[in-house]
Amino acid sequence: MDIYVFGPIAAILDAAYGALTALSHLLEPFTGTASAAAAVILITLLVRALLIPVGISQAKAEQTRSRLAPKLRALQKRHKKNPERLQRETMQLYKDENTSPFAGCLPVLLQAPVIGILYTLFLRTDIAGHANELLTHDLFGATLGTSLVSMLSSGPFSLPTLLVYGALIAIMIAVAEVTRRVFRPTPVDDSPMSSPGMLRMMSGLHYLTAVFAVFVPLAAGLYLTVTVVWTLVQRVILRRRYPLVVTVSQAH
Repeated sequence: MDIYVFGPIAAILDAAYGALTALSHLLEPFTGTASAAAAVILITLLVRALLIPVGISQAKAEQTRSRLAPKLRALQKRHKKNPERLQRETMQLYKDENTSPFAGCLPVLLQAPVIGILYTLFLRTDIAGHANELLTHDLFGATLGTSLVSMLSSGPFSLPTLLVYGALIAIMIAVAEVTRRVFRPTPVDDSPMSSPGMLRMMSGLHYLTAVFAVFVPLAAGLYLTVTVVWTLVQRVILRRRYPLVVTVSQAH
């Protein structure tokens, strides 16, 4: 069963297709065949701009968690033999401070539908029963509906696609490395999350977007690239506005 012909889903895709196509036509006199790519970039910037309040809330939550770090360490020492009590006390502490240990997940969750729609728009040959014009667009000769994995595994080989993907992945890896170094998590004593293995795994998560990008159409990869760059710049600005609280033990 094709879920994309289901009424509500087809209507959402058709509306998104109409909006993206109209924006692409509007930009075509300025960007030529790259108009659809430019439209994707503009939509990405719009989505990220709408999520600025969420980013501010996230920065405030990070600041609060850094302030709560000494209290969390005290709870871990006090209840290290009683994991259930530790979990209850930890969640109560976050509740009292009106924050959550999962606040940083919200921007990702809110963007998931946008990525899913872009993925579908540049994957299907037809949208709501009509031909998908977006698949005829490219970026520097790389077709927006082609993924790197698909090109390498099924062909046909395209040097422009390889070069454009290579540039996007290089940008994402560079951003991931800067993010890993600048926003390194502060270890918490006696916490499983601060074990060397866990810290290595958390560092590796920064590069997950670059891995994911090779499996999605180029248009979705473009969205991801603009997103990670925006996220890094926004985090740097907000970290200066809402600096983390550094305790004596953390400083040493």
